[in-house]
Amino acid sequence: MSTCTSTEGQVIRCKAAVAWGPGKPLVIEEVEVAPPQAMEVRLKILFTSLCHTDVYFWEAKGQTPVFPRIFGHEAAGIVESVGEGVTELKPGDHVLPVFTGECKECRHCKSEESNMCDLLRINTDRGVMLNDGKSRFSINGKPIYHFVGTSTFSEYTVAHVGCVAKINPEAPLDKVCVLSCGISTGLGATLNVAKPPKGSTVAIFGLGAVGLAAAEGARIAGASRIIGVDLNSNRFEEAKKFGVTEFVNPKDYNKPVQEVLAEITDGGVDRSIECTGSINAMISAFECVHDGWGVAVLVGVPNKDDAFRTHPINVLNEKTLKGTFFGNYKPRTDLPSVVEKYMNKELELEKFITHEVPFSEINKAFEYMLKGEGLRCIIHMGA
Repeated sequence: MSTCTSTEGQVIRCKAAVAWGPGKPLVIEEVEVAPPQAMEVRLKILFTSLCHTDVYFWEAKGQTPVFPRIFGHEAAGIVESVGEGVTELKPGDHVLPVFTGECKECRHCKSEESNMCDLLRINTDRGVMLNDGKSRFSINGKPIYHFVGTSTFSEYTVAHVGCVAKINPEAPLDKVCVLSCGISTGLGATLNVAKPPKGSTVAIFGLGAVGLAAAEGARIAGASRIIGVDLNSNRFEEAKKFGVTEFVNPKDYNKPVQEVLAEITDGGVDRSIECTGSINAMISAFECVHDGWGVAVLVGVPNKDDAFRTHPINVLNEKTLKGTFFGNYKPRTDLPSVVEKYMNKELELEKFITHEVPFSEINKAFEYMLKGEGLRCIIHMGA
């Protein structure tokens, strides 16, 4: 039986939300999407969601902007066609495109300890494909640039096969699309890196989507106390849905929050996960863990000039500091199992989805995020 599609090998014309400049509202345009080349896959995107990473690079603060560009990297869809050399995917497969990849050939991919692929590690500056250094998007012959190898704010997109995870075809794509970035990052930071024993005490610094996913991981792991730490007390009530049992707002105390946490946990928490990117929160997250066995995991991305400062005695007293990238998940190997956690009702995703909009109203998703309203907004590409 043939797996060819009627559009295989042809240029596809479709709608895409194009960012023509930093901070400018996206414009729905008709773009041309070229066929996939060797080791590439062309995808039909059905659902996508907005992540803080999209907004950060759309605003282009302190960066060298790459425009015009098609953003988007949290999404789900189906394979439309595949390029030469692609054997693991075929047209019709249900997939999650991912901002980082897994070539399966480099030292990192072959290591059981790393998920940082040498070939396909995230690159926010490159707006073209690796194969030939060109974009697969164009308008009237002029290139429109890619974003982190996914560009899911387009009805069709082209990605390297190493950045595409094949998933259970029964999984609802309008739910599992959120697993392509932040939710998996927070979840994996807890389950794969912090690894809290059942009955342990876990502190979560930052109660945005990533932090709440980390809390969800602590809930799944069976933590007895999950302490949410955030400067915004309005987030506390919602965090209860994700298993958070108690809350600490550092602004309510006249002492460092690590001292507060040590006092209420008889010497420190067993595990802490930092999800803000604030250097002060990172230091607090490390210093608040219990000596002898405490583990702190850094998830947030700091400013380039930040320096982590703590007394060496904290290390000598056997407090452990770790970092993580994408929750230590290998995209192609591990994401399918995360989807299965949802299918088995072990992982709850619906509570992360607070808004939904049609593709024609994609700018509303940006408005929600810029106002700090909600967690994830699902964008229906066919609407």
